[in-house]
Amino acid sequence: MYKTLKELTDYADKLNMTVGAFNMHNLEMLPEMIRAAKETGLPIVIQTSVDTAKYIGYDVIVAVCKQLAANNPVDVALHLDHARDFKAIQDAIAAGYSSVMFDGSNLPFKENIAKTKAVVDYAHARGVSVEGELGTIGGTEEGISVSEDDKEYTRPSDAIKFVAETGVDALAVGIGTNHGQFKSKTNVKVPLLQKIHESVEVPLVIHGGTGVKEEDYAELINNGIRKFNVGTELLVNWTQTAKGYFEATEVNKSLRHNIIPCNEKVKEIVKHKLLLFMNADSPLNRGNSHG
Repeated sequence: MYKTLKELTDYADKLNMTVGAFNMHNLEMLPEMIRAAKETGLPIVIQTSVDTAKYIGYDVIVAVCKQLAANNPVDVALHLDHARDFKAIQDAIAAGYSSVMFDGSNLPFKENIAKTKAVVDYAHARGVSVEGELGTIGGTEEGISVSEDDKEYTRPSDAIKFVAETGVDALAVGIGTNHGQFKSKTNVKVPLLQKIHESVEVPLVIHGGTGVKEEDYAELINNGIRKFNVGTELLVNWTQTAKGYFEATEVNKSLRHNIIPCNEKVKEIVKHKLLLFMNADSPLNRGNSHG
């Protein structure tokens, strides 16, 4: 079924797990992502950047996502990731996205609150969930670079005020992760996450999930992470697979023979991550036969 982000994080919170949120970089990836969720029996968030949404078409993505959600026994939310332009958010909501993120992390604290609240008011009136961001995530997101010197960690006291004044449904936190990190893994600041989790009741979100060690997942989930973003790992593996197949192919061979293996690689990764996101400490996972 087609769901909002809030519906999925409410489900995750009851079972002490996290919902996997995966960035699609082209329309080809989408069916295999949904199939991975179907095979695990777990909900999924499909994410697009603003640029990807414009490239494919907001309405096209919504139509395909809704059709796949209707035809498969799986709960799916469609989320606009890292939007900084209110017009892009309006376009996504008008097309039928069930969730949006307003990223005001580059703004002064009070301006971030004011603009996030405006998005929340607009989206909630239309039945759409909103994710906000407080603190900054390192690395590069859609061409915008954040250096280590510019990175700001989320302060628990700020999180209390931000959540109370904006009414966001989920909060992305800066605890040491980096967008685009795939050649190494980061050391997340779990004690800081614990303090944030103790300070606010809203579901917390990890960005830059590709750079997080899998052995850290359970501790992050146990401290309030209810949405876990993965994008770079999908992009890198799709592209690496494509390079191998396209280099070896005849120029007149059907494209699907080269692209299907790329999509299957995405499915493999999504399925693997979803099962880990179920969390060993979740009642859903106790006695589960999946590895």
